[in-house]
Amino acid sequence: MRVFLDLMWFFHRHRTRYIAGITLLIMVALLSLIPPRIVGLVINSLTHNELTHASLYRDLLIILATALLTYGLRYLWRIMLFGGAIQLATELRTRLYEHFTMMSPEFYHHKRIGDLMAHSTNDVQAIQETASEGVLTLVDSIVTGGVVITTMAFLNWKLTIISLLPMPVMAYAVTRYGKMLHDRFYLAQAAFSDINDRVQEYVSGIRVVRAFGQEDWERKNFITLSRDVVNKSVAVARIDSLFDPTISVIVGISYFLSIAMGAVFVVHGTLNLGNLTTFTLYLGQLIWPMLAFGFLFNIVERGRASYERVQSLLAIAPAVTDQPGATKRAPSGSITYAIREFAYPETSRPVLKDISLHIEQGHTLGIVGRTGSGKTTLLRLLLREFDLKPEDGRILIGDVSIQDVTLSALRSNIAYAPQDAFIFSQSVADNIAFGNPEATRDDIVEAAYQAGVLEDIEQFPDGFDTIVGERGTNLSGGQKQRISIARALLQNAEILVLDDTLSAVDARTESHILEQIKTVRQGRTTVIATHRLRTVEHADQIIVLENGTIAEQGTHEYLWNLGGRYWDMYRRQQLETQVEQGGVEV
Repeated sequence: MRVFLDLMWFFHRHRTRYIAGITLLIMVALLSLIPPRIVGLVINSLTHNELTHASLYRDLLIILATALLTYGLRYLWRIMLFGGAIQLATELRTRLYEHFTMMSPEFYHHKRIGDLMAHSTNDVQAIQETASEGVLTLVDSIVTGGVVITTMAFLNWKLTIISLLPMPVMAYAVTRYGKMLHDRFYLAQAAFSDINDRVQEYVSGIRVVRAFGQEDWERKNFITLSRDVVNKSVAVARIDSLFDPTISVIVGISYFLSIAMGAVFVVHGTLNLGNLTTFTLYLGQLIWPMLAFGFLFNIVERGRASYERVQSLLAIAPAVTDQPGATKRAPSGSITYAIREFAYPETSRPVLKDISLHIEQGHTLGIVGRTGSGKTTLLRLLLREFDLKPEDGRILIGDVSIQDVTLSALRSNIAYAPQDAFIFSQSVADNIAFGNPEATRDDIVEAAYQAGVLEDIEQFPDGFDTIVGERGTNLSGGQKQRISIARALLQNAEILVLDDTLSAVDARTESHILEQIKTVRQGRTTVIATHRLRTVEHADQIIVLENGTIAEQGTHEYLWNLGGRYWDMYRRQQLETQVEQGGVEV
């Protein structure tokens, strides 16, 4: 029953709704006592030849009115209790969603998407049932059972004690089943998370699976996971299936004892036939509270296991948060990096070392270097996807440390086009306007032109209203990149960050995009990380990263004349381009 204490924060907040629902349940329980009592009185009247048409009609009307009133009250308490449970599910899903949006990339390195989806669906559903059917069965098993047993005791307390003799056995069995159910349901939910994650990963990577001809292997792997889910779900069902038979046997024994001993009492004249009939009808009403008691343990143990899973997820603190007293004003000015050392949380090897860099406001910085040299890390630190420790350095925009600014204010002032352009399953226009939902269609079209993707979009079946597939499956790599660039340009932020977003476009389109960026972003800062050096020839400053440090720094002309790493990389890329062009001409 601990889960009800865990959910007390919600019950207290919505106490009016739940108090009203429980009150209505109690009224229904009291009303349910009326028909059996009237039936017993009618039988006694028949036995003593005292039944009249008027009394019979009166009794029938009372039973009919009771039934109609019970119908209305049941309708109302369902709205109260089940409506509250839906609000709880909505709140938990909102909490999980907000929690997911606050977590840093480190969190998603350790958590699988399918597992997170299972927490947001199956686990929340189990908790919702606890707050609705769980409360219902708790109140029904206690209130209805208590009221019926009390009334039975007034009729004949000796027969009541005899009828309830099997109850301790049921309490022991149900408690034992509940503990076993909790453990097995927890494992079943974990297995569901595994298969959910596998399906999500398989669907997302279907092109790779088919390209490598691994359909059979994936099918076998899925069957193995599916069997594991089935086995663990069947283990839950085996325990679940013990509740009803156990309760039915206990109820059958109670019926046997009540009728057998009740007949003895009638023969000896200590109980009349009408009261025995009433007692038997009350005992029949006790069947549901007994079943509810079994259901209660079933629902509660499922809800407790799921609530533990959800709470363990929500208990994970975000690695990057707003500092106390952080300003909500977007930072403005030059960018300064002063990094002694930075290593990702899961590793001890530094990714960046001794970075000293100043970018004047309105200038363009080019970041080049081999794969793994730290280009993307430098940009992710600016976006505060990861935070620097105070002893490891700091990053300033203007004279303000980015850690002294709220995350929303910081990121609202930085337009970011990442390496892996993510496209949502929406229209092309919605994808471009993602960072600026209030943008007009003219603004969206202009951004598409600046990103060199307007001609492609105009050839789509519905133009800007074309719905792209999940993750943009019906778009080419170059189209994804250019839509991502258009999205960043439309945000019209003071700082634009392009992380190798021109790798999948041809030279002519690249030139168009760079020319547009220079034109529309005059006076604002642009940071471009790339492995293609011609992309940053126009930059006011270029840095060459090697093994996490700045190996060379200067303008294109200065680095070319230096004859160092930049010159060597540039010359190699020129030779590669010439070879490619020669191949085309041949």
